[in-house]
Amino acid sequence: MNYLSSLQQAVTWIFKKREKKPPSDQLVIALVAAEKSSRQTKPNYTAQQLEGTWRLCFITGTKQAQNRAGVVLRSGRYLPRWATIELTYHPDTPSHPGTLENSIKFGALNLTLTGPAKFLPTKNILAFDFTQMSIALGHLNLYHGKIRGGKESEEKFYGEKLKKQAFFTYFLIEDNLIAARGRGGGLALWGR
Repeated sequence: MNYLSSLQQAVTWIFKKREKKPPSDQLVIALVAAEKSSRQTKPNYTAQQLEGTWRLCFITGTKQAQNRAGVVLRSGRYLPRWATIELTYHPDTPSHPGTLENSIKFGALNLTLTGPAKFLPTKNILAFDFTQMSIALGHLNLYHGKIRGGKESEEKFYGEKLKKQAFFTYFLIEDNLIAARGRGGGLALWGR
């Protein structure tokens, strides 16, 4: 559990200006250690543990992106404090299917992607598809509509096989942080 203090420190840094962040390479080592521990202990997470809004703190990128970016992403990268990227997950309820929202804010500009999501507890996987997009500048809504097949994609989502979907495999879920490996192989750390 030595890795947890580095992950906590990184999450605290994104929210508090006076905090010191661990070096990127140290954080990647902590994420890999957390993932290895998860493989050994096989925790059973729930959709309710993921519920809410999480701010992206750190990424390593996919293997393909790492190869293209070279040294920039190889040891991982902290997200700048001035850019807010958040995931908001609403799990399934008897009256509503699960949804995932990815919001990217740069000053007054806000881009939000939304779509269906499902949590597979046996594998700690959150599969998702973005089928709607909205763009706003301050309070002015510039665009809101369906994307990537919209309604048809939403209807097909629950019947599609996992290998055809985007997903995160969560290997650490705490009250104030979550860590996952994406389908493409990249690692990510979120906090709240």
